[in-house]
Amino acid sequence: MPAKNEAVIRVFTKEDDKLARFMVSKSNFQMLAVANFKIYTHPVMIAIWLGLSSIMIQYLQWWPASKYGWLEFLKPLPSMAAVAVPLMFAVDWFNRPEFEEHTKKVLRRNDLKDIQKHYNADPASGFFILELGETFIGLIAIDASQPTRKPAKGETRPPKTAIIRHFHVEEAYQKVNIQGDLLKCAVDHAFTKDPKLQRIEAADSPLAAYLRPCLREAGFELDHHTTTIGMLRWKLGARVLERKRWEEKAKEEPTVLI
Repeated sequence: MPAKNEAVIRVFTKEDDKLARFMVSKSNFQMLAVANFKIYTHPVMIAIWLGLSSIMIQYLQWWPASKYGWLEFLKPLPSMAAVAVPLMFAVDWFNRPEFEEHTKKVLRRNDLKDIQKHYNADPASGFFILELGETFIGLIAIDASQPTRKPAKGETRPPKTAIIRHFHVEEAYQKVNIQGDLLKCAVDHAFTKDPKLQRIEAADSPLAAYLRPCLREAGFELDHHTTTIGMLRWKLGARVLERKRWEEKAKEEPTVLI
């Protein structure tokens, strides 16, 4: 058993099933909170809030009068708060259905029907848990199973690709960049276990910005955008790491295997 202050990356077990599903759901739903906050702090939203607050203050004649002392300057605050609450509610009401649907799609994927069976089916696949003692820190799932559909006549077979289906680190540990160690473990595992694997694909999102630096550092490059989401239509995309690039970096850093 690892020491209480020792961080360990281990393979998923049946006992982790409920925790893994909860964290996968949480990681996707966290994007809603980030999206809402980005809109709350957007200059246009702040301007709308201040404008509507000013109208309400003017209507109620709640502008402060200095002759009554400094407490008078607190007089407009109830109006500003009263305007902020419905604006925040409206933003969440607009964003929530799309993020809920996105989360449901993730939870309905085949890999979550039987996590252990799915990620043990291919040697290059793996579902890894990062813990500090008995405290959960993060997870990463890399899926190397290939589509069963055969390419049509004349169609070129695409390079063998593994996909990082899930990648999450708890907020308290994101600033120490421990997500980089988790990513390296999964990438090294996949490329080492399957010499025919040519590339690894990972999701890219401005709403999970803490993952971008470690993906870039590992050699992942933006390949294409997949869709847009939220009120401001943030672009979701895919980053790709080619085997050649991984081999170059592997010469500089030791390979991490479980």
